[in-house]
Amino acid sequence: MKYAYMGGRLLDVDLSSGRIVVHSIPAALLQKYVGGRGLGARLLYDNLPPGTDPYDPENLLLFVTGPLVGSGAPLSTRFIVVTKSPLTGGIADAAAGGTFGVKLKSAGYDVLLVRGQAASPVYLAIGEEKVSIEDAGPLWGLGTQATQERLPAGHGMAVIGPAGENLVRYAAIVSGERIAGRGGVGAVMGSKRLKAVIANGKKKPELADPDAFKRCRKQYVELFAAHPVNGDLLPRLGTANIVMSAAASSVLPTRNFRAGSDPQAFEISGEKMAERDLIANEGCLGCTVRCGRLVSLDGSKEKASGKKGPEYETLALLGSNLGNFDLQKVYAANLACDDLGLDTISAGNTIGFAMELTQQGLLQSDLAFDRADNLVATLHDIAHRRGLGNELAEGVKRLADRYGGQRFAMHVKGLELPGYDPRGAWGQGLEYATANRGGDHVQGATMYLEAIGHLKVDPVTTCSKHHLVIMQQNTAAAIGSLVMCLFTSYPIIPAALHKLRPGSIAYDLAARAFLVAGPLLSSPPPPVGLLWYERLMTHVTGRRFTFRDFFLLGERTFTIERLFNLREGLGPADDALPARMLEEPIARGLPRGVPLAEMLPRYYRTRGWDARGRPETKKLAQLGIDLERHPFEAQAGEPLAAA
Repeated sequence: MKYAYMGGRLLDVDLSSGRIVVHSIPAALLQKYVGGRGLGARLLYDNLPPGTDPYDPENLLLFVTGPLVGSGAPLSTRFIVVTKSPLTGGIADAAAGGTFGVKLKSAGYDVLLVRGQAASPVYLAIGEEKVSIEDAGPLWGLGTQATQERLPAGHGMAVIGPAGENLVRYAAIVSGERIAGRGGVGAVMGSKRLKAVIANGKKKPELADPDAFKRCRKQYVELFAAHPVNGDLLPRLGTANIVMSAAASSVLPTRNFRAGSDPQAFEISGEKMAERDLIANEGCLGCTVRCGRLVSLDGSKEKASGKKGPEYETLALLGSNLGNFDLQKVYAANLACDDLGLDTISAGNTIGFAMELTQQGLLQSDLAFDRADNLVATLHDIAHRRGLGNELAEGVKRLADRYGGQRFAMHVKGLELPGYDPRGAWGQGLEYATANRGGDHVQGATMYLEAIGHLKVDPVTTCSKHHLVIMQQNTAAAIGSLVMCLFTSYPIIPAALHKLRPGSIAYDLAARAFLVAGPLLSSPPPPVGLLWYERLMTHVTGRRFTFRDFFLLGERTFTIERLFNLREGLGPADDALPARMLEEPIARGLPRGVPLAEMLPRYYRTRGWDARGRPETKKLAQLGIDLERHPFEAQAGEPLAAA
């Protein structure tokens, strides 16, 4: 590919043998799957032997960029890690900002594929002229921040902490202060004894029409800046703005999802953070939204003393879900997770489950709701697999298999649920059950249209929810394949609709239109240009990219991920929710739990899947998906000598 990509170059590193080769990704594969989630899923499907254990050296770890990475497109300085998950046994993909994705492309590569297992700890150094496997013995055991400080400055970095080294099943990969958190990608990296990957170079992707791209970029930066979410709410309060709307909609997980709200919610809110502790905004490289928080830990407003503040998910799972409404204790837990290399969502969920197990007499521990004085110590025990931490490191599903409590074990497919209780947002419940990487919120974010966004549809109806979920899942998969931030999707709901007063006739009509138009939202649209994604892609690649292409990219990506999971043994029985979510009302006066059994068959039919949840031949043909595997040979390609 001449434009946008670095020639479709894939760097293939075998840590067992030390062999390093470069492959050329076929142009047809790039056109069909583009990058990020889509390309990573297809490469994993083709190159990973079926049935491989996630911790086997044969498991593959893919770092994938996309055509917009390094182009200057707004909110596009990202990368996606794809592998087989040690939590679910299915596909894992985790996205992060930071500089690593841009630096990998500047070194001349679109994708890094790591296979094998080093004999001792190593790190991988990638440059334009040289790629080498270096000794990481002195780095082993260090936290993510100390590790990055000791690596060569100026490089993009992706590193693990003690949690990844010790194979905690929800260990994360850290780039700067940005986290690729979900699915245990850091544990797979640790299983390969790969402490870090660093990259640097001066190459830049060539754009097909730089002038048109520049004009287009300016237009959309201005659009985002003028939008009430991207231009005001996120910069002002960050994702922590969600706390109060989640509590008001009864979707804020409280004490292991036993409730969806708490009177103390304001104490961990974005408003409280801004009022008392906020020092400055932060953001990913080149981001115009800057939703990150720099907060004070000691009352000082000096910028030099500020530390990274928590996102909503961390506030929910290490806050309200534990009965912890002390912002300073959430800050400390968040920083500990980042340095240890732990996913805050899975960590908070697992600790919350252990608290309820203890309360029910099923587990002997000193963990208890409304107690956070031992929280940071517990996180260190998990990362180092000490005492009870060794069992908590296995995650909720395996903890429930050992001690019981499956009814209130908050996971789907083994992946712990994030910060939205689906009993207050039924579409989100369907999304959790069917998400390919397990219980997750950014593979669709249907709750935004049901509970936490300004324009809300009826959250506790089944009407058109399967259509809405499919639309959201396809959109998220397409954005993930372009490797852009999901926040670029907020302006899809025009600013004018945010001015409507809830309860007004105009508001109710606008919200109802989403449900009435449901069948249109989950069907391939005509080949027109509707959004910024198509124009940006057209200008950088030189190939006309339409909204139909965007939609089909999302559906194709979601489908190849589903096919990977089916091949690895996940099926309809895994498209489920915990019993608490199905049977217990979230609050007095609200309906029963999520009616998943009613929605799931409609979802399958609309997806073009059979009753067993398998995509039908007609659907595969429509999406142009070939089920034959086309693996790269590890010893083929252009060889590079390791130092």
